Amino acid sequence: MSPDLTSRIRQKQADWIRDWRTYRFNRQVVNNTHPKPDKPTVAFFNASTRLGGVSLNAAFSYLTACGLQVSDYPVVHFACHAGMSRCVLGTDWQEPNKEPPCSACIAQSRRLLAHAPTIDYTYQEDENLRKSIEGLDIFELAGFTYLLKHENGIVDEIPLGELVLPSLRWANRLHSLPDDEPTRFLFREFILSAWNVALEFSSFLEQAAPDIIVVFNGILFPEGTVRWLAQKRGLRVITHEVGFKPFSAFFSQQHATAYPLDIPEGYVLSSDQNKELDSYLEERFRGKFTMAGIQFWPEIHQLDDRFIKKAEKFDQVVAVFTNVIFDTSQIHANTIFDSMFAWLEMVAEIIRRHPETLFVIRAHPDELREGKQSRESVPQWIAQKGLENYANVIFIAPNEFVSSYELIQKSKFVMVYNSSIGLEAALMGKAVLSGGKARYTSYDTVFFPSSREEYHNLVTKFLATREIIQVPEEYLLNARKFMYFQLFKASLPFDQYLEEHFQPGFVRLKSISWRELRPENSVTMKTLIDGIIHEQPFLLGSS
Repeated sequence: MSPDLTSRIRQKQADWIRDWRTYRFNRQVVNNTHPKPDKPTVAFFNASTRLGGVSLNAAFSYLTACGLQVSDYPVVHFACHAGMSRCVLGTDWQEPNKEPPCSACIAQSRRLLAHAPTIDYTYQEDENLRKSIEGLDIFELAGFTYLLKHENGIVDEIPLGELVLPSLRWANRLHSLPDDEPTRFLFREFILSAWNVALEFSSFLEQAAPDIIVVFNGILFPEGTVRWLAQKRGLRVITHEVGFKPFSAFFSQQHATAYPLDIPEGYVLSSDQNKELDSYLEERFRGKFTMAGIQFWPEIHQLDDRFIKKAEKFDQVVAVFTNVIFDTSQIHANTIFDSMFAWLEMVAEIIRRHPETLFVIRAHPDELREGKQSRESVPQWIAQKGLENYANVIFIAPNEFVSSYELIQKSKFVMVYNSSIGLEAALMGKAVLSGGKARYTSYDTVFFPSSREEYHNLVTKFLATREIIQVPEEYLLNARKFMYFQLFKASLPFDQYLEEHFQPGFVRLKSISWRELRPENSVTMKTLIDGIIHEQPFLLGSS
């Protein structure tokens, strides 16, 4: 039997098991759901989490809805039924004219949402809107707004261009969008699709009258549009993203991609909590971790003799860690600089002025993830600037598995944009200079200047001093506290319910009972219900 045939058979078997378990579990939920009319109605929407398979975020939404139902809360789903001309996951930047695979997505929706009332929406193009955006360039499309007139006479000016822009960057795998027809075409289709979502969701709100909305991250345009409209109506919106432990989710009353944490002021880690954190960090520093079901580091290599000998020729070493430019977290990061590459331009200038310092630029491994390769990458930027020819530069490509932690130890200080490695470097006691707003910069864990000038001055100061850079004691304490909360409080575990699917990054249900979703049997479901219904922090053990 050929390897391809074997793989297809395994895929079919895995899909059959996934679908059968979903069907069986849905029957259990339906048979044990008794919605109380005096309880708030919760609406769910996640058109950007999956197509034909079941991703982690699709599973988080599904299980949370089921958990609310078996606790007698009314639940309703707003579901895409070929409701967009082009969607985020169904777009291929190489073939923007290619229509999304709606049939497979609709079939999966029917399987997943068979446990709860569902209101579908379909796509109907607005000819007036198309005429309004035809002929606009990229910059005009980015600033485009349109008036939505409600039946009650209220008029909302929806910033469609702004809502769509992060999705366009994500789908095109770049930040700097070219003003060409393929990009403009996709921009127009996303705007038309977002407008249809807005119209249909307005109708949904009138029909279903939900009290609370739960959406996937709130950044990609279908969910972002729904979030924007719901908040205009005064509704509370919950967003969710993948957490920092395997099979874990992060839920927030704000943008989940910004990862805001409700850390009580004056909170001190106990001895047992510190031991728990140290045990995790020991594994992580060996590269033994996954994110969204993806293993970034199949192996880790130590710094070789060639690196050590080269480093000895310089006064000092500075590590520079980059990000994936189109990632949805970047909309929060771009405060001091317009983008990561604008920050890197300043880094390049600093490199030229300091030949006595060895700068080691490390590209993010996710830039080369299969199916998600960045089209605007750090390796390209390095080549364009000719930095690989500089004597005081070492570039570590995305597919080079050199130990970041050993590199941090060798460095005088660390420069990051908004990468997770900045928090880890802070945990190692290093001075960290952040160029972008990261989820940890609001908690006094790293140096985060308020302007480009202040940033440049601080880098210059760090490079000039011959002493060890003193890091405020509270930076390390706050970094440990933040990391602990991020891992053991805010990462809500779903491993009780989920297991890996044959395809990396996808999951399926374990053989579970509906009773396992009851809050008395699940600390995760208790935390979710307390957060969604009672506005408590989405933190384990907070109530």
